[in-house]
Amino acid sequence: MKVVSLYKFMDINDPDSFRDQLKVLCDEQSLLGTILVAREGFNGTIAGNESAINVVLNFIRDRFKLNKELEAFWADSKEAPFRKMRVKVKKEIVSLGRPDVLPHRLSGKHVDVKQWNKLISNPDVLVIDTRNQYEIEVGTFPGAVNPENNSFREFGDFAKKLAEEDTNRQLAMFCTGGIRCEKATALMLELGFSDVYHLKGGILKYLAEVNQSENKWSGECFVFDSRIAVDRDLREGEYQQCHACRRPLKSSDLESPHYLEGVSCEHCNKN
Repeated sequence: MKVVSLYKFMDINDPDSFRDQLKVLCDEQSLLGTILVAREGFNGTIAGNESAINVVLNFIRDRFKLNKELEAFWADSKEAPFRKMRVKVKKEIVSLGRPDVLPHRLSGKHVDVKQWNKLISNPDVLVIDTRNQYEIEVGTFPGAVNPENNSFREFGDFAKKLAEEDTNRQLAMFCTGGIRCEKATALMLELGFSDVYHLKGGILKYLAEVNQSENKWSGECFVFDSRIAVDRDLREGEYQQCHACRRPLKSSDLESPHYLEGVSCEHCNKN
């Protein structure tokens, strides 16, 4: 079973038409997953047979004349990480609450995984994890700033406070697959920052391409499917997920007196 993550910021004038065509094609190819479509682009993860996935990728490339401009991150899974195929039209393909922030028109500079370690090792660079609090708890780059967001929609408040302090700082931003940090860089540029970078392909591409001896990642990486998290080798990790609040649970969480399998966990009790 192959799992592919992809996204592209671009102008889509007819998202409903694209959604309909994409859903029919994915169903014909017996694929599972979720794809979000908006006027700002598309974002999703699909799973299935490799040749079937390539049919969909080639359709997208042909429809928008993307050629090699559409990057897709491939991974293996022992079983289908999704139960059905969903293609939805949204206001944003990643919910910042700012559909007017368009990264394909203005965004930070991509940094290849080979240059990332050097960038984040610079003490003058502020490294920011743009993901949510529960994702960061699973793993992150040591020393990265945690915005303490419960959702990406809250990132705007963090960004404004940071801009009020100092817009002259050099920023290096990252997320799971590259989409949130790319949109975050566009917001940072709007707020007055000028030297802004983001990790191309995100954490998953970093883990796939960086040698273990040079790998600076600490912990596992949360993913939005039934695998819950993957380790440094991109194999399914040790985390489980609470059926109530959907938070990832480590082994010690399962020993909590507040944990009821299939019902709730300690995090639910705190809330």
